[in-house]
Amino acid sequence: MPKSLSFSSKIFQVESMEVGAGQVENIVKGGRNLFPLVPKALAGIKQIGVIGWGSQGPAQSQNLRDTLEGTGIKVKIGLRPGSSSMDAARAAGFNENDGTLGEMFQVVRESDLVLLLISDGAQAELYSNIFEAIRPGATLGLSHGFLLGHLQNVGAKFPANINVIAVCPKGMGPSVRRLYVQGKEMNGAGINASFAVEQDIDGRATEIALGWSVAIGSPYTFMTTLESEFKSDIYGERGILLGAVHGIVEVLYRRYVSQGMSHDDAFLNSCESITGPISKTISKQGILALYQGLDDAGKKEFETAYKGTYPAARDVLEEIYDEVSSGNEIRSVILAGDRLKRRKMGVIDGTETWQTGAKVRAKRVEGNIPVHPFTAGVYAATMMAQIDVLLDHDHPYSEVANESVIEAVDSLNPYMHARGVAYMVDNCSTTARLGSRKWAPRFDYLIEQEGFRAIALGKLDESLISKFKAHPIHPALAACAKVRPSVDIFVE
Repeated sequence: MPKSLSFSSKIFQVESMEVGAGQVENIVKGGRNLFPLVPKALAGIKQIGVIGWGSQGPAQSQNLRDTLEGTGIKVKIGLRPGSSSMDAARAAGFNENDGTLGEMFQVVRESDLVLLLISDGAQAELYSNIFEAIRPGATLGLSHGFLLGHLQNVGAKFPANINVIAVCPKGMGPSVRRLYVQGKEMNGAGINASFAVEQDIDGRATEIALGWSVAIGSPYTFMTTLESEFKSDIYGERGILLGAVHGIVEVLYRRYVSQGMSHDDAFLNSCESITGPISKTISKQGILALYQGLDDAGKKEFETAYKGTYPAARDVLEEIYDEVSSGNEIRSVILAGDRLKRRKMGVIDGTETWQTGAKVRAKRVEGNIPVHPFTAGVYAATMMAQIDVLLDHDHPYSEVANESVIEAVDSLNPYMHARGVAYMVDNCSTTARLGSRKWAPRFDYLIEQEGFRAIALGKLDESLISKFKAHPIHPALAACAKVRPSVDIFVE
C-alpha cells in the first residue's frame, strides 16, 4: 500500500486530499495570498544562500527574491570564482555591490538557509567542503535527493548539527520561473512540489520547507521522504519524462515509415501527437479521458497498442527502478564524471527522426495534429507501467502522479513540443541526460522486439484493458487536477 505521510503546520493551513483507493494525503495549497505568511515560516532566517546557477538556481532565487521583497530576508547567489554563470546572475539582478552575489563557500558560511542547487556531480565532489562551511544550526535545503543516495553509497552522513530539508519542484527550473511570472495576475502559479524533512534539530524544519515551497509558487505541496524522492525522480527521468518518450518516438517513427507514411506524417503522428494533443488531454482530463475520447475504431487500436506495449515497457521500468534503488544508477553518474572531463557528451538530434522533426515543427499547424490512437496506446501503456512500478514500491500517490504524469504533461512535454525532444534531452541536467541516453534505446528495442512482435502474433493479455480502466491512479489524478496551476505554461 502506498505511503500516506501526515504533517502539521502552525502557519499554513494543512488540508486533507482524497487521492482514491482509500488514501488521504496532507497537502498545503499555494497561492500569492499566502506570501505574507512566508516570513513567519522563515522566522530567524536573515539570508537565504542559493548555491548554483543551473536549472533550478535561476528560477528559485528569482521567485524567492520577488516573494520576499520588502521583508528584510536577503536572497544571495553563491558561485565559484570565475564561474561563467556570474554574468547571467548579474543580468538577473544579483550583484556584488548590493551583497546579493558572492563566492559560494562564503555564501554557505554566512547563510541561515543554504539551498544547494549545484549539479549532482558537483554535490558529490564538494559535499564534504560544504558540510565544513555550513554553520551549526543552519538549514541545508536540497531540491533533489541525489546527495542522500550518494552519501548512502559512500557511507557518509549529513552533519548532525543542521536541519536538512528538501523542496523538489516537479518540473524543470524554467517552468518554475515561467509559471510564477505568468501567474502574477491569477494568484498563482508555479510547479507542484514535494517536501521532505531529513533532519530536524530545532522543530522548525517543516515550517521552513513549507515556506520555501510556497515562496517559489508551488500550487500544492505534498510530503515525501528524501529517499523516496530521489528514487522516484531519477527513475522517472529515465522513464516517461525523458528516456521513455525519446525511445517511444524513435520506434513509432520507424514503424509508421515502414507502414508507408511519409517521413513528415510519421513524425506528426508520433512525436507531435504525444507532445501536443495527447499531453494536453492528459493534462486537463487525465489518462482515461485520452482513451474515452476516441471513436470505436480508435479505441480498438489504442487497446492493441496498450496490450502490446505494457509488458515490454514494464520490464524496462522494473529494471530501472532496481538500478536506482540499489545505488547503481547514482554510481554510474559519478563514474561518468571522469569520462566527461575527457570527452564532452554528444547530442542526440542527428537521427532522421529528429532531423525530420525540425522541419515538421517549422511548418506546424497546431489544429492539424492528430491524436493517433496507436501512439496514444503506446504512450499511455508506458506511463501506466511506470505508475504501477512506483505504487508497487509504496510511493505516495501524489508523488506517483507528479513524477509520472503531471511533470511530463505540464512541464517537460510543452518544452519538447516547442523545441523538440532532442533539445529537451540535451538541455537537462547531466544526470538526466546520462539516464535518457542510457535507457531510451532499451525502450526503443524492447517495445519493438517484444511489444510489437506480440501484437503481430496476437499474443496479448486481454485483462490489461480492464485493469487500466479501473486503475486507482485515475481518481488520484482527478484530485490533483483540483489544485492544478491556474495558468497553462506558454513556451515561445
